[in-house]
Amino acid sequence: MLLVVFLGARWALRPKHAAPQSVEQQPQIEVPSPAPDPSTLLPHATDADPGIASVAEMAKPWSSKEFFIRNRLSGENMSGLLVRLPTGSPSQSTGYWAFAQKAPFGDCQLEYVTDLSKLRNDYGFRAARHPMVGNPCSRTVYDPLKLSNLPGSVWARGAIVQGSDLRPPLGIEIKVEGKKILAVRAE
Repeated sequence: MLLVVFLGARWALRPKHAAPQSVEQQPQIEVPSPAPDPSTLLPHATDADPGIASVAEMAKPWSSKEFFIRNRLSGENMSGLLVRLPTGSPSQSTGYWAFAQKAPFGDCQLEYVTDLSKLRNDYGFRAARHPMVGNPCSRTVYDPLKLSNLPGSVWARGAIVQGSDLRPPLGIEIKVEGKKILAVRAE
């Protein structure tokens, strides 16, 4: 009997096999995929393919289209804006104005303002009769229909009609070949 108690106690007190410890799963952070870059949807004018728009899509006066062009000096892609002027033929380069959207001296992005009440309220420019280009940092307003004489007898479109900026926006040369509008080079 003593032997049975001894064996029973030994069996009850025997070391139990430890169950393998489960490795706790490290918390995972779900990182959403980045939003698509909107600039990839815009035309990029290159030496090989300078096309940025078609004459048909720019047929309406004051229509506009954003694009990118490579600055040959710095190698960076500059954002530009093409505007269909109400004067000139759509099949001629004189019917368009293209300019760099970055202010010539500074980091501010110029904006094409088609809302005349915004020109009056935000810029304090009461004489607006058509869309203009504005510098929201300095409140300078540029008129796409007017030319300005720069030093060296150079004429540039986008004369300053209000504000303190030193010059009109940097121009981008436009050519029209057939039904395509090409951005050839930037100032």
